[in-house]
Amino acid sequence: MDEEFRSLTDRLRAEAGDSAAFRRLVATQDDEELAGILVERERPLWAREIAAFRLGCRGDRRAFEALVLLLNHRDPERCVSAAHALLLLGDPRTPRAAAALAGNALRTAYALHPVRLLAALRAPESVPALVGTLRRLLTPGEPHWRVALACVEGLGSLGDAGARPVLEAALPHPRLGTAAADALSRLPAR
Repeated sequence: MDEEFRSLTDRLRAEAGDSAAFRRLVATQDDEELAGILVERERPLWAREIAAFRLGCRGDRRAFEALVLLLNHRDPERCVSAAHALLLLGDPRTPRAAAALAGNALRTAYALHPVRLLAALRAPESVPALVGTLRRLLTPGEPHWRVALACVEGLGSLGDAGARPVLEAALPHPRLGTAAADALSRLPAR
């Protein structure tokens, strides 16, 4: 059992009441059983999360929709698990979905993990989505500075020169300036 799966099962054990159904989902190697849980009615969220995580980590694309929903959940721990599984899943729809979640102004409070996933994916959608999200978050009085910081750090790790203008605009922001300077130092010279 890898560390991410151990963390997931430790977190969900209490939610599931350490039930026989929980133990079965943790132990099963039957992908069809796991996929069935994703479409069955009235399954608890913990069961869907385990099934989606396990399938996603195995590269089974039937988990995609459930993982995207979990990536946008209000519980940050669910988002972390979903992002991990989506990264391993390798579904070509993932960058577009993560970009849509990161750029949704109505869900900015939940955009931290989609932003981090975009940076990790290193997909063609990553830089434009991070630049657009960061630009929107540089407005005065914007409370989601952690998401903005993740954008800055992600753009630094991606090292795309197209991020230079928005990173320069982030320099004067007290919570972003140091990270923006570091990110700018990683970009190719002009």
